[in-house]
Amino acid sequence: MTAQANEPEQAGLLEGIRIIAVEQYGAGPFGTQHLADLGAEVIKIENRKEGGDISRHVGPYYLGDNDSQFFQSFNRNKKSMTLDLKAPEGRQILHRLSRDADVVFNNLRGDLPKKLGLDYASLEPSNKRIVCVHLSAYGRTGSRAAWPGYDYLMQSEAGYLSVTGEPDGPPTRMGLSIIDLMTGTTAAMAMLAGILSARRLDRGRDIDVSLFDVALHNLAYVATWYLNAGKVLGREEASSHPSLTPSQLYRTKDGWIFIMCNKEKFWPILCDKLGRPEWASQEKYRNFSNRLASRKELTKDLEGVLKTRTTAEWLAIFSGEVPAAPVYNIQQALDNGFVREQERVLVLERKDGAIRTIASPVRAGPHPARPAPDMGEHNRSILESAGYSAAEIEDFIARSVV
Repeated sequence: MTAQANEPEQAGLLEGIRIIAVEQYGAGPFGTQHLADLGAEVIKIENRKEGGDISRHVGPYYLGDNDSQFFQSFNRNKKSMTLDLKAPEGRQILHRLSRDADVVFNNLRGDLPKKLGLDYASLEPSNKRIVCVHLSAYGRTGSRAAWPGYDYLMQSEAGYLSVTGEPDGPPTRMGLSIIDLMTGTTAAMAMLAGILSARRLDRGRDIDVSLFDVALHNLAYVATWYLNAGKVLGREEASSHPSLTPSQLYRTKDGWIFIMCNKEKFWPILCDKLGRPEWASQEKYRNFSNRLASRKELTKDLEGVLKTRTTAEWLAIFSGEVPAAPVYNIQQALDNGFVREQERVLVLERKDGAIRTIASPVRAGPHPARPAPDMGEHNRSILESAGYSAAEIEDFIARSVV
């Protein structure tokens, strides 16, 4: 079963919040989509002269002119307004819109927000409580402020490729654009924190989030180990946890299974389920440190048993008592019965048919479920709400200001 777009809507958690988003591609739109899903009004600013958000043109699956499945993945529940921020009148419109906004967000190159008047110093005269959140590759200060940057570059420089894959393999990136996605989510958190601060202090501010900083921050305990103990983590066989076992991939009769006994209580349960209860009390396997020292032997013993049944059979035997999961491809992951049970696929009704995307991970009652907007779809309604006359709007359109 999937969540349907015509389900009744209720007041969203962020109803009444207005975010003006000068955004494109993945990281920024992913972040604001989190907030749009929760009821915030997200006004997506696009430059019609440049074809709008570049993700409208990312293939291979297109939905007509200026739309694609890629774009739909990051922009549901938003409004679209075209605006030329390089034109003086475009800036004036931005300032008027910002009067009633909580956040002006962008994910531009670090040197561009100031040039385009998207920083707090530029917008404060219009709204002293405006929060200006900047998502860039390397930040707005320092030697790389004007550098372009992308997810895979961050994975490379932050060490991810050195800890991903098999020990004898080449440097390997993660299969997803995980830095983009996590930076977008971090920016969403920054926007909410900024709004709370502005309401408390009656004053906004600039807030910065960068791909590089998030990539580095994600190193977490791996960084702490190096900074304090000099430990340089490398690749482990079978995607093993560096210090706990069993916590890795194991072969079964028909493929693979991932088992994670990351608490001591799970080890004797696993032994019982495998029909080897005596392993739990053997000195070489008795605790985490002993098992880690005997990992190769333990892996051989475990696979000797696991290879006697299929992955599905073992999952049925473990029945939620042993932390374990099948190793799926994308098709299997999305066709998973648990995904249907939990209604994790969202159906967005469009005039030319439906499109399916992944539902918000935040559960707070029915979410809005509107497909991503056409470019400039909300120009007139937004300008009218900002107090512009019909004649002014027609003039803006004629002169390509919007």
